[in-house]
Amino acid sequence: MDWAAVRGEFPVTERWAFFDHAAVSPLPRRTARALADYAEDMSANGSAAVGRWVARTEDTRRLLAQLLNCDPLDLALVKNTSEGIGIVAESFPWRDGDNVVLAAEEYPSNQYPWMNLADRGVTVRSVPSRGSRLSIDDLRNAMDTRTRLLALSSVEYSSGFRNDLTRLGELCRERGVAFCVDAIQSVGALPLDLSKIPIDFIACGGHKWLLGPQGTGFLYVRRDWLERLRVAMVGWSSVTAGHDYSRIDLTLKPSAARFENGTLNYGGFAALGESIRILHEVGAAAVEARIRELTESVCDKASRAGWSVFSSRAAEEWSGIVVIEHPTADRKALAARAKAGGIIVAVRGGRAK
Repeated sequence: MDWAAVRGEFPVTERWAFFDHAAVSPLPRRTARALADYAEDMSANGSAAVGRWVARTEDTRRLLAQLLNCDPLDLALVKNTSEGIGIVAESFPWRDGDNVVLAAEEYPSNQYPWMNLADRGVTVRSVPSRGSRLSIDDLRNAMDTRTRLLALSSVEYSSGFRNDLTRLGELCRERGVAFCVDAIQSVGALPLDLSKIPIDFIACGGHKWLLGPQGTGFLYVRRDWLERLRVAMVGWSSVTAGHDYSRIDLTLKPSAARFENGTLNYGGFAALGESIRILHEVGAAAVEARIRELTESVCDKASRAGWSVFSSRAAEEWSGIVVIEHPTADRKALAARAKAGGIIVAVRGGRAK
């Protein structure tokens, strides 16, 4: 792989050593160009241009489906991870007394939507990690006969721990529990084959490892759940006759697109499609191997500088997030010094990553 050519797609490398894709990705050149093209086209042509960008948005849906090895019909395009998780939380067929199991250290987007169900009789059971690792046994022990859903991240943002989605999916199948995954910290960085892993719902924003603009993302809904979810917010785009504005017929689309209740961010999704094309061109295996190589280098350099690596680096648990810590160093001062030296890192929860 000619990594110098790949780096050429990213203007950020001309100024920064950028290590913060777990926050917001810098845009590749062709992605930024797609946004500019959209703005210019809409400025020059208005509604006469919309059809081109709707078509490019559908291309993005297909590119996402190829990346995940799923049917495009099972993907709804959403603004961000929070919206995707919120759709599942508000649409799920809850009963009074049900509970949701999740990790205590989950990102707020994967906690608040479930906590907000308290007035519907749904409780949340938070399972703490053991250091940097989340135990499947602890998650299993937190489940009971009223557990209806397990909500986890594919990669925990605070530790970089990669959950074993296959084993967790199998556990959920054994217990009759739905499995909802926040995948924003892995999709684009690590392969995810939905033909092999039993996941019911996935929510993911496009602005981290997918290299896309903010305000874009997707929700995956396994087909056998489609008719069991109540569409909480219905709009003109939710129904089969959506473009026939004079026809009022509440027949929902027979796909996950029923959760797209209105006009999408066509320019943003066209741009996201360009980023996904780059990932396809490089290949999922090559991306994963390169991230492994770079993060191992970071771990080695941090250790030699007196920092300890908090994140698990075990073969099946490592990810693109490396969290380091030091008993006395000022983490915020470290981030500031790094930025002054042209290096972008993050400080979260008292640790650097």
